[in-house]
Amino acid sequence: MAIDKWEIVIGCEIHTQLLTKTKAFCACENRYGGMPDTRVCPVCLGLPGAMPRVSKGYVELGAVAGLALNCDIASYTKFDRKHYFYPDLAKGYQITQYDLPLCTDGFVDLPLVHFPKDEQPGGSKFRPKNFIGEDCIIDGKYRRVRIERIHLEEDVGKSLHLEGKHSYIDYNRCGTPLIEIVTKPDMSSPDEAALFMQTVQEILRYVKVTKGNLEEGNMRCDANINLNVWEDGKLYHTPISEIKNLNSFKAIREACTYEASRQLKEFQEDRQEFNPGFKVTMGWDEAKGETVVQRTKNSFVDYRFTTEPDIKPFTVSTELVEAAAERVGELPEQKRIRFQEEFGLTQFDSEVLTGTRDLSLWFEDAASQSKSPKRVANLIIAELLAVLNENKETILDVKLTPKHIAELADALEDKKITSKQGKEVFAEMLETNKLPSAIIKEKGMEVVTDSGAIEKIVDDVIAANPKAIEDFKKGKTNVVGWLMGQVMKASQGKANPGQATKMINEKLSKL
Repeated sequence: MAIDKWEIVIGCEIHTQLLTKTKAFCACENRYGGMPDTRVCPVCLGLPGAMPRVSKGYVELGAVAGLALNCDIASYTKFDRKHYFYPDLAKGYQITQYDLPLCTDGFVDLPLVHFPKDEQPGGSKFRPKNFIGEDCIIDGKYRRVRIERIHLEEDVGKSLHLEGKHSYIDYNRCGTPLIEIVTKPDMSSPDEAALFMQTVQEILRYVKVTKGNLEEGNMRCDANINLNVWEDGKLYHTPISEIKNLNSFKAIREACTYEASRQLKEFQEDRQEFNPGFKVTMGWDEAKGETVVQRTKNSFVDYRFTTEPDIKPFTVSTELVEAAAERVGELPEQKRIRFQEEFGLTQFDSEVLTGTRDLSLWFEDAASQSKSPKRVANLIIAELLAVLNENKETILDVKLTPKHIAELADALEDKKITSKQGKEVFAEMLETNKLPSAIIKEKGMEVVTDSGAIEKIVDDVIAANPKAIEDFKKGKTNVVGWLMGQVMKASQGKANPGQATKMINEKLSKL
C-alpha cells in the first residue's frame, strides 16, 4: 500500500482571559500573579453553600469579543457545569456554556500575504477539503477561518511543579473570566494556525477585552489536529490529537508540525483511524520538541454536562449588544486598508501604526492636523516609536501631542528646515515639550528660500574656491558635493539644499 498524498487539518480552541475588575462569579480581584491563594473566596473555591453571581462586565466583554470576531450574539443564554477531575479544579467541575453559548457563527480573515506561495490555496498538496472551493477566499486576499462558537467560562487554578519532587497549587486563578473561541477545522498548516492566534490576539487587544500576554497565560491555545491521508486512491482520517495549553506562536507551529509527522508515521505503522468519540489529549514538551500523551477521552459524555443550577438562564439586551458594537468600532485590518487608501501609507507603515488602537488614533489625530500624513507616519515610526521602545513606554506615556508631530512634519514638508535640523527639533521637543514653530524661531533655523540670497552665497563660494573649479573642469564631478557643503557652511545650514544644488550645477555648466 502506498500513500498518494496527505494533508493537515487543524481547528483551534483559544482560551482568553478577560479584563474585568472582578472574577467571573464573585467579587475577588481579577489580577495576574501575587502571593498564592490570597485572592480566593468560598465562591471561586466552590465551598459548600457558596452561590455564584454573574458579573455584568463579564457578559459585556464577551459580547465585545464576539462582535469583533464577526459572531452573532445570543438573545438568550445560560451556564452549565462541565465535570472532570484535575488537581487545580477546586470544585470538581467548571462553570462554562454548552448548548447555548453567548456567541456563534463568526469568522476571522487571515491575510494571504503572510503565507509562502506554496502554502496558499491551490499551491500546495496539503490542502484541506474545505479550502478546495472558492468560498473561503475573500477578494483573493484573505483566507477565512470560521468560528463555530465563543462561550463564557471560568479559569481553573494553576499547578506549580517545583524541584522535580513536589507539586503545589495556586488557586488565585480560579474563577478568572474566560472566553473560549472554538473554530471549525479550517486551517491547513502549522503556520496558518499560529497566524490565526496572532490575528485573534491583535483584534482582542485592539478592542481592549484582554491583555493577551501569552507569557502570563492570558491567552492559551489548544490545537486539534489530524490528517487526511490518501492511500491507493482511498481516503483515510487519522485520530484527532488535542495539543493543550500552547502559549506561544512558536509552540503552535512546532507542536503541530511534530504532531503531523508523528500521526503520519503512526498511520503507516499501525493504521489507526479516526473515531468521532475518541480524542487523545497531548502536551507539548518544548525542551524535547515532542508531543506527549496526557490522557484519552472516549466521548463527550466524560464531561457529564448539566445545566448550572445556581445561575438562572438570562437574556442579553439589545442595549448591551449595541453598546458592545460601538465599542468594537473599526478593526485593525479595516484601518490598515483605509490608512493606505486615505493617507498613501505603505503596508509596513499601516501595520506598525495599527499595532494598538491608541497608537492608530494618535496617528490619525496628528495626520488630520498636517498637510503631509506620510511625513507624520515617518516621524512617528522612525523617531517617536524608537524613543518609546527604548524607554519601554507606549504612546499613552508620551508627553508630546499630535500637534507637535504635525507641525514638525509641515516644517519639513515646506522645507523650512532640513532633515538634519528636523532631528534637532525633535530632540528639543522631547526635552522641553515646546512646539516646533517655537523651537525653529528661537534657534533661527528657518531655511533660506530667497533665490537672490542663495545665489549670492553660491557666487561667493565659487569665487573663493578657484582650485575646486579647476578640478571640476578636469572631470572631478565630486566637486559639486564639496561646494554644496561650503554653501551650507556659509549659510549656517539655512540655505535650501535643493535650490543651492541646482544653482551650483547651472553655474558650473556655464564655465
